[in-house]
Amino acid sequence: MLSQRERTRVLQTALAELGFDPGGIDGWYGGLTDAAARDFIASLDPVPAVRPVKFKGAAKRLDDLDLPRIGATIGVGEDEIHAVIEVETAGGGFDREGRVRMLFEPHVFWRELGPGPERDRAAAAGLAYPRWGQRAYPRDSYPRLLAAIEINEGAALRSASWGLGQIMGFNCLMAGYPDARSMVEDFAEDEDRHLAAMVKFIVSAGLDDELRRHDWRGFARGYNGSSYATHGYHTRLAAAYAKWARIPDTPVPAMA
Repeated sequence: MLSQRERTRVLQTALAELGFDPGGIDGWYGGLTDAAARDFIASLDPVPAVRPVKFKGAAKRLDDLDLPRIGATIGVGEDEIHAVIEVETAGGGFDREGRVRMLFEPHVFWRELGPGPERDRAAAAGLAYPRWGQRAYPRDSYPRLLAAIEINEGAALRSASWGLGQIMGFNCLMAGYPDARSMVEDFAEDEDRHLAAMVKFIVSAGLDDELRRHDWRGFARGYNGSSYATHGYHTRLAAAYAKWARIPDTPVPAMA
């Protein structure tokens, strides 16, 4: 049976091998050995929980030149971009509290969760149901989103539309992001990122041709879904474009 001094020596040896300096391997449990042991125990604390999703950041608004600059990358002017933004969010990518503008879609959450206990829990809480339009949407979607995140963060973020272009979270890859959380947190900083992501999604979905030739039905079908006509999405796009086409464009400085 090991003596107390021998057990202390074993402890000191183990602490030293793990990178915690016990002050020597002498078998005496002094202040340095005690500090090393405490540091080792502290290192075993559970990994902190993943931080909450950041919905609020710098919330920088679009600069005047952002629309023509980013629109030019796909050969359209600011009028076409204005039209899409106006129909989707009436021109604002952040809500009154400075959060990324968002609409949580329970029917998408139903699909994203799939069958199982998580979906059962979400359905019981009124956060998920199989078909769009079963219940009226609240004025503020964030309380429902936060409740959904408690069930499954990834599925919840994929089940909402975000920012100026109201890009669905499940389309994050087409918008240039590895996951919905990355997209949302980047959007919290600057509306020009919303706009760049919207344009990237338009290109990824093969809708840039429709936008250039003002094929509002074709664009609406790809951007808003097969039920676009039910909501008059294409006619609202056409009207918004006609309005902006009558407004002088932002002067673009000549390149030196």
